[in-house]
Amino acid sequence: MATVELTFSALPAHVRTARLVATAIARRTGVEESLLDEVRLAVGEACSRAVEAHRLHCPGEPIRIELRDDLGRFEVTVTDAAPSDELEQEQVSLGFEDPLVQLPDTLMSGFGIAVIVGLADDVQVYPSQKGMCIRMSWPATANGLSAV
Repeated sequence: MATVELTFSALPAHVRTARLVATAIARRTGVEESLLDEVRLAVGEACSRAVEAHRLHCPGEPIRIELRDDLGRFEVTVTDAAPSDELEQEQVSLGFEDPLVQLPDTLMSGFGIAVIVGLADDVQVYPSQKGMCIRMSWPATANGLSAV
């Protein structure tokens, strides 16, 4: 199992870099060419959500991306450091408890998560120590990242 970690500041321009890195590593990991656009779009959606969360709540904190090959899967985890307590309170105050339900003008908008769910083979959304993690994965061949 090989892992690549990337951190970047909460600037929209860095989302493009994250998408390019994820796509390049997905290709080297053995993700089918036909799935690379889905990887690019899903990573872009998750990173855009994290950038927006950081710009509102913690602009000085970096966003973290972990890219790994594990047992024939290419896995990407995007972790933000936005305070999840505030986000959860905002979500509950609007009457929504399911993170996949669309919340108008909030960081937990179900639209972005729904897009990711439609693009990735497997998606998990869960709280991190400081914020939120979005983990997504796609099938890959067993060649791994060891050649990187």
